[in-house]
Amino acid sequence: MRPVPLRPAENAVAPTAQPPQPQPYLTNDEAATYLRLSPRTLEKQRVLGSGPKFRKFGRRVMYAVADLDTWADSRSFESTSDPGYDEPQQDSRHVR
Repeated sequence: MRPVPLRPAENAVAPTAQPPQPQPYLTNDEAATYLRLSPRTLEKQRVLGSGPKFRKFGRRVMYAVADLDTWADSRSFESTSDPGYDEPQQDSRHVR
C-alpha cells in the first residue's frame, strides 16, 4: 500500500524567490562599473576629494553602494540653467 501524497494547504503561500541582495561594498573597479565611469576617474576623484565617500580596509579601498547612489543623486539636474550646474565640484585642495 502506497502512502497518500500530502497536498499543500489551500491558503498556504508558496515561498517566493528572493532577488539577490547587492553587495554592501564594491571595489574600485566594481564601483566604476556601477557608475559607468572609468576606474581611473574614481581614483583621481578620491585624490581630489570630489568623488563619492570611500572606506579603507587595510590597503583595500571599498565603496558602499548607498554612498555611490547618494553621490550620483547629488549630481542630478533638471536643466543646464539649474543653480550649481556649471560650478566646479568642491576640490578639498582649494578649500580655505
